[in-house]
Amino acid sequence: MNTNTKIKGKVYVAGDNIDTDQIIPAEFLSYNPSDADERKFFGRYAMSGVPIAQSGLPQGNVKFTPDDAFASEFAVIVAGANFGCGSSREHAPLAIAEAGCTAIVAESYARIFYRNCINGGYCAPCECEEKIYDKFSTGDEVELDIAAGVLKNITTGAEFQLRSLGDAGKILAAGGVFDYAKETGML
Repeated sequence: MNTNTKIKGKVYVAGDNIDTDQIIPAEFLSYNPSDADERKFFGRYAMSGVPIAQSGLPQGNVKFTPDDAFASEFAVIVAGANFGCGSSREHAPLAIAEAGCTAIVAESYARIFYRNCINGGYCAPCECEEKIYDKFSTGDEVELDIAAGVLKNITTGAEFQLRSLGDAGKILAAGGVFDYAKETGML
C-alpha cells in the first residue's frame, strides 16, 4: 500500500465496538485465503455481521458489499472506538481489503486488529483524535491523505486531523511485515 497516495471514494460508517465476528462472521472462515477462487469470498462477506440498522449511521440500512458481489463500493470505513475488538483473527482486515477498502479511520482499535492490518499490509488503520463517525453518512465522498494525516468529507467540507502511522506506515508501504523485513535486510 502506498501510504503517500490520497484515497478518494465513498465512506462506510460504523459505530463503536465493531468486533471481528461482525467484520467477518465465523461461518465464513472456512474459505481458504491462499486460494484466489476462495479468497474473494472474504470480500463478499466483509462487514456482513454489522447490524444493518446500525450500519451507515445515521441513516442505516446499507450493506458494505452488495448481495452476490465480491467488492464493495466503499474505499474507506469511518468507525468509533475499539474497532476490531474480539478474536485475533487476521481474516478480519483481510476481508476488508479483499472487498476493496484500503483504509479505516477509527477513534481507537483493538491492538491485535491494528497490528494485523499493518503486518499483513491489508489496509491502513488510521486513528482520529476524537469521535467523528457521527459527522459522516454512508455514501459521503471522502479524501484521505495518509501522509498528511487528514480526512476530508468532500460532501460536507469538514476536515479532521489524524494521528501519524509512524513507523507502521513503512511496514504498510512495503506490503506487510515480511516484505518490510526483506526490504530492510532483516530476512
